[in-house]
Amino acid sequence: FDLPDEYKTESRVLQAGVPNFLKAGIVYSSRVTTVSPTYAREIMTPYFGEGLDGTLSDQSWKVVGILNGIDVDLYNPASDPEITAAYTAKAWMRGKAACKRALQEELGLPKAAKNPLFAMVTRLDRQKGMDLLFHVLDELLEEEIQFIVLGTGDPSYEKKLQDVESRHPGRMRAVIAYDRHLSRRIYAGADLFVMPSLFEPCGLSQMIAMRYGTLPIVRQTGGLADTVEAFNQDEKTGNGFGFLNINAHELLFTAKEAIRIYLEDKEGWRRMVRTAMDGDYSWSRSAKTYEMLYQDIQEEAR
Repeated sequence: FDLPDEYKTESRVLQAGVPNFLKAGIVYSSRVTTVSPTYAREIMTPYFGEGLDGTLSDQSWKVVGILNGIDVDLYNPASDPEITAAYTAKAWMRGKAACKRALQEELGLPKAAKNPLFAMVTRLDRQKGMDLLFHVLDELLEEEIQFIVLGTGDPSYEKKLQDVESRHPGRMRAVIAYDRHLSRRIYAGADLFVMPSLFEPCGLSQMIAMRYGTLPIVRQTGGLADTVEAFNQDEKTGNGFGFLNINAHELLFTAKEAIRIYLEDKEGWRRMVRTAMDGDYSWSRSAKTYEMLYQDIQEEAR
């Protein structure tokens, strides 16, 4: 590369003695943006930084995390043509119950209105926390619940899901497919949405789920930590449930706590659903933040 020698240093363009253009971009950019505030902090650590954590830490003043958004017109339970019954944040109980019954019927599950219905719509990949799930799924299905998984990916995970379904007929349903129409009916009909990701720069599924009043159970990483506020029993606040560590027992404990709240704390549950549905997950929010960032950069350049 025909660069002056002053650029051919580890503090500028070189990484372990070879040119790294991502590093150069970080060093010479006005700002570095990523898709959530927590992920912006995470990439400045060795676990997430892929060797560039030192460079990012040195340039930390320019690293900014701005949450992604979802299409709130497409994902709108008040007008979604894919779901059985329309509902809103102010009046969701009947509509959501109808969607649950229809989903159970569609997928051949008993119409168990009182039992919490768990769901995942996901790529079947290690990053999505599938190994954590498989460690505890059989034990979780001993509870009075139902569990639906929609997705494709690693063939070994597909086979494991089918095996779990065969062991728990009437409680587990694995749909090995990509089906965006069914996914909307799952978002509307489920009570709980599981995302035990090992890492998640932003994540959209948890926001879609909350838009439909389905409370997420997440590992508190990346954008999941920024969008899902774990339920506080004393103050009755939150819009979902969370656990911190990459630990299957924490996932199981959190799922069982969600079951308990669903069955025993109706007021707390309803408040969480309302909070989740009232959240602003739009791109308008994100766009305003980007606009302010660009204005700041323009001011600095003057």
